[in-house]
Amino acid sequence: MALDGIAVANIIYELKEKLLGGRIDKIYQPQKDELIISVRSIGNNFKLLVSANPSHPRLQITSAQKENPMTPPLFTMVLRKYIAGSKITGIIQPDFERIVIIETEGVNEMGDSVVKKLIIEIMGKHSNIILVDENNKILDSIKRISHDTSSVREVLPGKEYVFPPSQGKKNPLSLNIEEFLNLFNEKSSLRLQNIIYGSYTGISPAIASEICFRAGFDASVHGEDINAEDIHTLFSAFAALIKDVKNNAFRPEIIIETKTNRITDFSPVEMKQYGHMKKEHYNSISELLETFYSERDNAYHIKQKAHDMRRIVVSNIERCIKKREIQEKTLKDNKNMDKWKLKGELLTANIYSVEKGTNTFKTINYYDESMPEIEISIDPTLTPSENAQKYFNKYNKAKRTIAAIKIQQKQNDEELAYLEGILVAIDASTEQADLADIRSELVEAGYIRRKKSDSSKKNAKVKKSSPLHFVSSDGVDIYVGKSNIQNDELTIHFAKSDDIWLHTKNIPGSHVIISLSGRMSVPEQTLLEAANLAAYNSKAKNGSNVPVDYCPRKNVKKPGGAKPGMVIYEQYKTIYITPDEIKAENMKKA
Repeated sequence: MALDGIAVANIIYELKEKLLGGRIDKIYQPQKDELIISVRSIGNNFKLLVSANPSHPRLQITSAQKENPMTPPLFTMVLRKYIAGSKITGIIQPDFERIVIIETEGVNEMGDSVVKKLIIEIMGKHSNIILVDENNKILDSIKRISHDTSSVREVLPGKEYVFPPSQGKKNPLSLNIEEFLNLFNEKSSLRLQNIIYGSYTGISPAIASEICFRAGFDASVHGEDINAEDIHTLFSAFAALIKDVKNNAFRPEIIIETKTNRITDFSPVEMKQYGHMKKEHYNSISELLETFYSERDNAYHIKQKAHDMRRIVVSNIERCIKKREIQEKTLKDNKNMDKWKLKGELLTANIYSVEKGTNTFKTINYYDESMPEIEISIDPTLTPSENAQKYFNKYNKAKRTIAAIKIQQKQNDEELAYLEGILVAIDASTEQADLADIRSELVEAGYIRRKKSDSSKKNAKVKKSSPLHFVSSDGVDIYVGKSNIQNDELTIHFAKSDDIWLHTKNIPGSHVIISLSGRMSVPEQTLLEAANLAAYNSKAKNGSNVPVDYCPRKNVKKPGGAKPGMVIYEQYKTIYITPDEIKAENMKKA
């Protein structure tokens, strides 16, 4: 679930305990939509993560180590100027909205006490982080919203801060039975879940469904299908939940899909409707959010950083496909070249039989056993000899063209396979180092122009990307390359000659190595699991009966001058397998 009003209330409860009265020490902006604010409080240093990420906006205490830009962004400089060194005097959630106001008090250059407020709006793609002064005048924001972007509400330095437009919902902290009964009279045609979350601020669909479940009702039932007594029962369940919120009786938990063992949701309160699923309970909502969002945040930022590279690769793939279409058309246009040679030879054999000024010439095809009659087009402005030569020239030109096209086709097909492999690697990237390897490869291949900064980066210490490491059910180590450079390193340098090498047949994907480590043979189950990894980490990850070739590493060779990741192999066998993501994830070694 996204952060709703109850989750925000849980966060504020924790922040008040740990940060209220503390002083803001350092401020960083590791991402364009994310801040890290270091706070000294109760003898500890806490790091507050504040994010306006459109997919995962939130604020929480964090222990994550984030890289900071060498040059701080403008918003960071504004925050450092106005609130660095200030004391946190208040943390407020207005009207149970998904808004948090952090009030600070510090001194200006004149030594006078000044009040500033950092306002965090947690509202999906409209999320923002805004700094205002004591008069509610905006000093700056992490996302500036002009009139061109929104005619309803501008967020620009110098403008007065106003809250986002209200949706006319009621504050659940002021819940009362009369109001609740009136809502059911007004909205009886709606489902119970819709009546609750559509009428009260900060109540998510999941929480509305939970209230219905606790009251013993199906959330999809319409309001008109229940009576006054049922409405009172529903109200009691709602009121009990709100009472827990008011008393800070939170119970943060992560919900896990039992079959796949994947995290599917989280909640600041116990979700009884998910009693059939696994749950992990946390003492801290921040620890829960760290667990829940860490992979999602990383995947989002990886996707953002990979966007330009992906666009370049896709553009070149489209170019290769168009080139292949042109090559195939050229071959089709020249497929009759043997007929042109035949006509030239027949004209030469009948040179004295061709009448001057004629447009066509009929003769017997002596080269065909059935000796059929053939009609040859003639250019009346040319002599018979010149017409014959014209056909020979056309034949020879077509012969040269086809020979050249065959070479070009091979080169184009190799480039296309290479680029498709790059695309698979980009989509499978999980770390910044993976993207750095791929970008370096694209620069070396000439697809991306080398920047001046690239040469300095070579000398800088950059975290090295490592192959994915899995352990089979037989306890055998399996390694999977994540880029063409890594595939080469894994296959050519890391693997021993008797290790088993796997790759999808004629399908772009990762090199997979089964490290036998002295074993005489590979266990059958390990081979199946490695084949699954090869299929899952390929372009055919969503396919079925994917062919995977395998052989001893010693049968794999890299031709001289071949692009990264391109190899040839012999004396191999093929196994067919349908990729299984759950099995692949369960094998991963932490």
